[in-house]
Amino acid sequence: MSYLNWDEKIIIDFSEENIAAMYADGYVFTRIGKGVMQQTRSLRINLENFFPTSENRRILRKTEGISLESVTIPYKSYSFEIGKMAKDFYDNKFGVGTMSVQKIKEMMTSPDKSNFNCVFRYSAKPSEDVSRLSAVGQRQSGDIFIRLGYAICYASNSIIHYSYPFYDLDSAPKDMGLGMMIRAIQHAKGLDIKYVYLGSLQRPSDVYKLQFESMEWFDGKEWKNDLEEAKKILKK
Repeated sequence: MSYLNWDEKIIIDFSEENIAAMYADGYVFTRIGKGVMQQTRSLRINLENFFPTSENRRILRKTEGISLESVTIPYKSYSFEIGKMAKDFYDNKFGVGTMSVQKIKEMMTSPDKSNFNCVFRYSAKPSEDVSRLSAVGQRQSGDIFIRLGYAICYASNSIIHYSYPFYDLDSAPKDMGLGMMIRAIQHAKGLDIKYVYLGSLQRPSDVYKLQFESMEWFDGKEWKNDLEEAKKILKK
């Protein structure tokens, strides 16, 4: 999976202030290595003016019953099944070899090697027909629940970078990807975060990211909110 980037920097200052300033200049953390940031056509949501649209609410209704929990990295509940879920997801969505189990494990368990500091964990209580669910099932307080998906993220007091989402393709409901993203935005809104960064705009399939209110994208020099211009760029 190629990644659009105009510049690359390696930072040694990991203060929240410096990282927020780098994101404001269009840079985002990558999985390449500790401190590696690339400048791209970044997309963010200005949460001060964000509210869910009717389409956002429709997706939430179609994926109701799914909860989000933020867990700090290193993720102590990591297992091979989680890594395989991620690999299967990326193989299916972006091509075989896009993501390895080893890289997922590194990002989720090795903060000395990874730029990311939290995992968004998406769970649901199983339906009556639990036999078809292949996601990782666990028991908590006497209740069985199903881990349907995860997103590996960077979070501070001012920004969240929602990055590297994946979910169980056999068990998750339709529109799971959008449902996860909308819940992440709502989660950040509840924490009084300023911006949620949603990766880059680089391929036609990224058009789904343009459905959110208060969307802004970086053109290499400044942030814009021209929806039609962004659509034209993605068509190219």
